[in-house]
Amino acid sequence: MRTTRGGQARVMTHTESPVRQRAVVTGASSGIGRELARQLAAHDFDLVVAAEDDDIEHVAQELRGSGVAVQAVRVDLARRDGVDELWSVVEGDARPLDVAVINAGVGFGGPFAETSLDDHLRLVDLNVGHTVHLAKHVVDRMVGQGSGRILITSSIAASAPAPYQATYGASKSFVQSFAEGLRRELDPHGVSVTALQPGPTDTEFFVRADMEDTKVGAGPKDDPAEVAREGFEAMMRGEDHVVTGGASNSVQATVGSVVPDRLGARMQERQTKPGSAKD
Repeated sequence: MRTTRGGQARVMTHTESPVRQRAVVTGASSGIGRELARQLAAHDFDLVVAAEDDDIEHVAQELRGSGVAVQAVRVDLARRDGVDELWSVVEGDARPLDVAVINAGVGFGGPFAETSLDDHLRLVDLNVGHTVHLAKHVVDRMVGQGSGRILITSSIAASAPAPYQATYGASKSFVQSFAEGLRRELDPHGVSVTALQPGPTDTEFFVRADMEDTKVGAGPKDDPAEVAREGFEAMMRGEDHVVTGGASNSVQATVGSVVPDRLGARMQERQTKPGSAKD
């Protein structure tokens, strides 16, 4: 039922439908981000999906098959102007922003002394910089409207120092702490923040990170669709975090958070050292 300008109520006809909720998803061209976008589309959210590669257009076309409106933004989120370009698209719709999935990230392995400084700095710009920059836009918008849900992709790698992927592990520790801090601040404003902590997942991550010869890269991995489902459901319940996948991921996250960092680093090293897959 709706109210006319004259104040009289009228019945909504069968040809009308409620306004759909809206969401933005970064890193949506593959892996967990793509599956999170699929979850949202299956639950009738209109979407803005973003990534830096051409595949984002194919993802948008697929998602439109669910009957929702989808805008694809091909943009480099490691650049400040890239985040602002994405946000200008989100702001182009006057409807409330109901969900923000801040997921874009990159990783790579190898000894810090032997890897490119440019690669490390780009990782920080994307994993940390884009997360903070986009979150600022999102938080200001959601606090203003008095509602919203934010899902930030962290990792079980956030639980302990990560030799041979030291920058990646540090970036996820930052993201985890950032999500937890924001949650406390935003709860009085009707905005929830959930940290998604996946373990090793069957995506292109380990190939792109050049970590296929590590124990973690060669070992068993979780289904990204299942990771996304668990993350979506935790976000919709308003949980503070969710460790996805099997019991071993929960054990690693718990142990890593309670043992001294020097022991946590040794435990991680067994998984991430180049050539460890042969041990």
